[in-house]
Amino acid sequence: MSKQIRTTRAVTATALALAVSAVLTACGGEGGAASDAKTRTTPSAAPATQVKNPLVATFDGGLYILDGKSLEIAETIALPGFNRVNPAGDDTHVIVSTDSGFRVLDAAGQSLTGITYPGAKPGHVVRHAGKTALFTDGTGEVNVFDPADLKGGTKPEGRTYTSAEAHHGVAIELSNGELLSTLGTEEKRTGALVLDKDGKEITRNENCPGVHGEAAAEGETVAVGCEDGVLLYKDGEFTKVDAPDAYGRIGNQAGSDASPVLLGDYKTDPDAELERPTRISLIDTATAKLRLVDLGTSYSFRSLGRGPHGEALVLGTDGTLHVIDPGTGKVEKEIPVVGEWREPLDWQQPRPTLFVRDHTAYVSEPGKRKLHAVDIESGEKLTSVTLPKSTNVLSGVVPGH
Repeated sequence: MSKQIRTTRAVTATALALAVSAVLTACGGEGGAASDAKTRTTPSAAPATQVKNPLVATFDGGLYILDGKSLEIAETIALPGFNRVNPAGDDTHVIVSTDSGFRVLDAAGQSLTGITYPGAKPGHVVRHAGKTALFTDGTGEVNVFDPADLKGGTKPEGRTYTSAEAHHGVAIELSNGELLSTLGTEEKRTGALVLDKDGKEITRNENCPGVHGEAAAEGETVAVGCEDGVLLYKDGEFTKVDAPDAYGRIGNQAGSDASPVLLGDYKTDPDAELERPTRISLIDTATAKLRLVDLGTSYSFRSLGRGPHGEALVLGTDGTLHVIDPGTGKVEKEIPVVGEWREPLDWQQPRPTLFVRDHTAYVSEPGKRKLHAVDIESGEKLTSVTLPKSTNVLSGVVPGH
């Protein structure tokens, strides 16, 4: 990947008619880029008609909808329970995983729609090739739809598939209509299968113990993580990439259309209550080779992202955003963003979270109730705000993928 990175920055439009009330402060004690952050105020006012490029952050008891440029709160929505949020795949909607199933949030319009996908344990949401796939762990049901069809306010007609047995899984539909979905039970996950556009099984591979997570690389090679490496799928065939350790778990991945290399985590202790790894994995889907890079700091499953040119991004517990060339494994830039932190034992508990859109990295700092926006290329902290409550999961609208 070229180190001559374009300086053009994607600039989001500000939301209309947002009133503000409480003083916000920049992240203190960081120095450098952090000290340049703008001081802003949080609103507590009537919602604007539409919020452009909104972010959505969960907190205990609800959701904040925020303007993507100013980070000002446009609306607060009460929603009890532990909720997660993911892009729906258009410029308007976000998928909310609730206690009772998936719900569709009109983030731009600042309201929950009536579109729901009920089911216990709603899990992964995957956007790819203009389609969005929802996997409900409690039922094994997969729902695939075109996110453009959400704009009508009614549930889109789409594809459905039900796994042989319910499990914590994931599915992705490819540009040719093939559907890759994981295999497993509640007790044991083993691999993945692929169905053609008519639902007929093409192939399967059950050499992926503990299968978890997915990512797609340049050229539409799809990977799912295993406890001993990764499983790649392309052009009708599976390829296993073995980890260098007998137990080398890659459970979370991040892909980019701009790079054939996938970014993954890497854990080697099967008995750890919570392993805090310092190495990440880079999987070259063109050569089926795996490289490990030691960052010298741990990170969490909400720390991985990709930049606009395919940069591998990792938010470390040292408070720094590490920008890595996926081709060489070299850490090209370290951007101070938040204070040092430690991953909590409970995966549902808040921790600093990375969400990337275009040229901007958004990072939450729950311990200080802060949210930051950082320009990936310049390293400049564009905006910092203080929110009324600590947030947990952070996401936003991401049109087209």
